[in-house]
Amino acid sequence: MADLSCRIAGVKSPNPFWLASAPPTDKKYNVERAFKAGWGGVVWKTLGEDPPVVNVSSRYGAMELPGQKMMGFNNIELITDRPLELNLQEITEVKKAWPDRAVIVSLMVPCNEESWKKILKRVEVTGADGVELNFGCPHGMSERGMGSAVGQVPEYIEMVTRWCKAHTRMPVFVKLTPNITDIRGPARAAKAGGADAVSLINTINSITSVDLDVMAPRPVVGGKGTHGGYCGPAVKPIALNMVAEIGRDPQTTGIPISGIGGISDWRDAAEFMALGSTSVQVCTAAMHYGFKIVSDMTDGLNNWMDLKGYRRLEDFVGKAIPNVVNWNQLDLNFKTIAHIEQDQCIQCGLCYIACEDTSHQAISHDKKMGVSKYEVIDKECVGCNLCQLACPVDCITMIPQKTGLPYLPWTQHPNNVMRK
Repeated sequence: MADLSCRIAGVKSPNPFWLASAPPTDKKYNVERAFKAGWGGVVWKTLGEDPPVVNVSSRYGAMELPGQKMMGFNNIELITDRPLELNLQEITEVKKAWPDRAVIVSLMVPCNEESWKKILKRVEVTGADGVELNFGCPHGMSERGMGSAVGQVPEYIEMVTRWCKAHTRMPVFVKLTPNITDIRGPARAAKAGGADAVSLINTINSITSVDLDVMAPRPVVGGKGTHGGYCGPAVKPIALNMVAEIGRDPQTTGIPISGIGGISDWRDAAEFMALGSTSVQVCTAAMHYGFKIVSDMTDGLNNWMDLKGYRRLEDFVGKAIPNVVNWNQLDLNFKTIAHIEQDQCIQCGLCYIACEDTSHQAISHDKKMGVSKYEVIDKECVGCNLCQLACPVDCITMIPQKTGLPYLPWTQHPNNVMRK
């Protein structure tokens, strides 16, 4: 069987599946249940200074699609509301009882060096494997000059990271906010500050829905609502792009990445890892389905690696990065057209409607004796693959065509006036 053991920034774990800093990692009870279920590590829910913060009720909202609850998940919860001393005691006990598991401690304190120095020294004596600087929280704490208020300013990221590297022997992970135009700036700042790794993405600013009776965003707190942090399967595409941007940026090459954002199964994890993540962090899926989902994740990843001939995680981590390019490097001479497998088609007509109404009128509809038949008009098909995406039974495939034409990116195209 494949070896799933993980090592990132000097931190070891028996597998790459970690629980992200969130309610599932708020206390010893939860973390020990997670470790018993098979999770390779946890990032303890963010600690701050005493006295603890005060959270509100309710705290969660969600986006739903037909057949999919919690497709997107919104929370307005703050950092831990448990006393710092209690958290530190439990971290010590957990690490002592589970020495082979990764225990990273998320931290967020005011933006001054003394506050960071003080809490780092207290965490260090717990035996924790590392710290994660929470520069991502987009609500509540950001209004207090912490979280994403730091993560949106590269100069602050570099400054605080330098402080932390100066005051602890532990590996320092920097958790990045997605609420920014270009993720490369914060990642470069983290690396310049000496970060041992980056974690991303944190949650995205959002209002998931409005209660039209109360006329306030959900979750409603005493008749009022606010923006929160968005996560879950819906944010995976955004997270993958940001991980890839860091993975292929020459200025951040080599910095380890712990990938976060909508990871729900082994395939999601493998995609993050192919784009450069060494470990992956999970939250919403665990909150939705419970800790035991990790057994499916480890089994699935193991089986896939065996099938592909990958013996270790390092064999495929970052393997997709060379194939992530800018649009102007794509081959304009490549052509593919759709093909409908007639024996699998259920004659629903969704492909025809999508193409006829909104695309290229490249699917014909013939009806004989009450039976519909849909076929692709090859000469009209531009290979946009909308029909394939609309098909509910996956009976449409995209067939690459032999054009005999050479590779032609936009940078070399005769219509590109910029090349002249």
